[in-house]
Amino acid sequence: MRCIWAELQVITVINVALPKGRLGHKVYEMMANAGYSFDGITDKGRRLVFVNEALNMRCFWVKPFDVPVYVERGTADIGLAGKDILMERKPDVYELLDLHAGKCKMCVAAVNGFHDPIERPLKVATEFPNISREYYGSLGREIDVIELRGSLELAPVLGLSDVIVDIVETGTTLRENNLSVIATIAELSARLIANKSAYKFNGGIISEIIRRLANDTDNA
Repeated sequence: MRCIWAELQVITVINVALPKGRLGHKVYEMMANAGYSFDGITDKGRRLVFVNEALNMRCFWVKPFDVPVYVERGTADIGLAGKDILMERKPDVYELLDLHAGKCKMCVAAVNGFHDPIERPLKVATEFPNISREYYGSLGREIDVIELRGSLELAPVLGLSDVIVDIVETGTTLRENNLSVIATIAELSARLIANKSAYKFNGGIISEIIRRLANDTDNA
């Protein structure tokens, strides 16, 4: 009888993966407004894991590109990730809600006056090789992907690449380096994602989180 009672007392803890950085703090603010807050999570320091025992939730900070990994593999039940990362990684997760936070665009940009050298593969500098290949593949254009990490605007200016595929928010950096957007690939924003097994077994809890966040998004 004690074993059966012990099983009945098992409490589901929902694990939430948040992306470090500006977007993470923005979406955490939305969570807090929806009633999901964690003491000390916005304090400066190296602590990464936070627990709210009253909510039966545990929240942890990870690098933005790693959020889908934690969710897909079940370490996190849900997570908040940028659409750009979901497009690039294509994780096997459920995409449940557009939070309309961190809005920006995935774009192709080039030096002003650029002409496509159609006689050879187009040299594309990017942090998003899969998105780049898929986009240009849909156009039937052969490309040579050059993977870089940061300061992509330098690549076409110095002749390393013909174009860049990157996230554009205001376009200021492009303009200051004599570049401009020549194509928009996708509109981006933060999305709520869920592990498929977690959603199956904890769908009621996760649906309530969706409802609260959606309500907060609508009222923003």
